[in-house]
Amino acid sequence: MAVTLQKKHPNEALFGGEKPFPLIPACEHFAGSEKLILKALSLQDSIGAVFDITCDCEDGAAAGQEREHAEMIVRVLNSEANKHKMAGARIHDYTHPAWKLDIDILVAGAGKVLTYITIPKCTSIDQAREMIEYVQAVAKENHINRVIPIHILIETHGALKQVHEIAALPWLQVLDFGLMDFVSAHHGAIPASAMRSPGQFEHRLLARAKSEVVAAALANGVVPAHNVTLDLKNVETTLSDASHARNEFGFMRMWSIYPTQIQAIVDAMKPNFDEVIDAANILLAAQQAEWGPIQYAGELHDRATYRYFWEVLQKARLTKVEIPTAAVEAFFK
Repeated sequence: MAVTLQKKHPNEALFGGEKPFPLIPACEHFAGSEKLILKALSLQDSIGAVFDITCDCEDGAAAGQEREHAEMIVRVLNSEANKHKMAGARIHDYTHPAWKLDIDILVAGAGKVLTYITIPKCTSIDQAREMIEYVQAVAKENHINRVIPIHILIETHGALKQVHEIAALPWLQVLDFGLMDFVSAHHGAIPASAMRSPGQFEHRLLARAKSEVVAAALANGVVPAHNVTLDLKNVETTLSDASHARNEFGFMRMWSIYPTQIQAIVDAMKPNFDEVIDAANILLAAQQAEWGPIQYAGELHDRATYRYFWEVLQKARLTKVEIPTAAVEAFFK
């Protein structure tokens, strides 16, 4: 009687024992008030769970209301409104007296559903490390056994200088580039016009900084995330910025600060449909060949290209690009 061998899944065949690269939404939408957070959570239902929501303590909390604001975020994240469990929070920076309070409240109250914690304005790796260690300690005290992913904003000279070391810190999932604070830190050497396109991509100090952030992130298996588009109403501007950030600098995620920016970012960051078809066909053929080398459209493919195309297929699923049924059945059932 013939024995049917179980076909190996790409994760097993191509990445056995390796730390997987984070597969997270390509858009991160910031919301500061309870009204805006609830609106964003509702939007996840209407357009699909294709973006994360960052509940903002840093810019969202009024002075003196830090505790109440963090408690509001905990209440909302634990409510039925948070159906998709795709919401994190940005805490205050290291110099603000409320940063530990933020962590105490958010981790103790919502540590089981908090998608990530974003740390802003670190000026050194020591600050970043201390803040991560505090998150870990509070999680342990509250018997939260999961890793809470950490996102760190690179927006100061000190952070950029140590970006490769920062990218290797534990629990890190994303390196964000903070454009406006970074420009301000240059004391007028970079003009205000460079906070917008095309200057933000053409000014050499900014191009260098963005390239360094992306290189450090990808070298350490961390997702590089691009700054916001200041033009809130022109969707084409957001689409252009996101496309430029993705295709010419290698960013794999981008911030949104206005609801109409979300879909534009997702559209710019998602894989090309033709490449998704190729990825499906190549991986199906590779699986049939037990992950040995194959020919496809006259080209040689092996494990190196299989790994690339498997990530393409996963990103397609995450951004709601249609995937051939055979590939869905083979790899996602």
